[in-house]
Amino acid sequence: MPAKKSDNQTPGLEITIDPQLRYEQAVKELEKLISDMESGKFSLEETLLAYQRGAALLKHCQGMLAQVEQQVRVFEA
Repeated sequence: MPAKKSDNQTPGLEITIDPQLRYEQAVKELEKLISDMESGKFSLEETLLAYQRGAALLKHCQGMLAQVEQQVRVFEA
């Protein structure tokens, strides 16, 4: 049985984020993607890919923030 694909990605396309990508770099890239998407300079397909990349970057940033929050809780305890 084939592996189930995520509903928010184009079939056959997996968006991966380098785990070493720093938070600040990810936010900067996300802001650029949003700006480019809002400007209308992307085709429909490019917009979809940008959205998928942005969603992956957002998830990456949220994960990093969760780790930092956990570390702060440990330090405060």
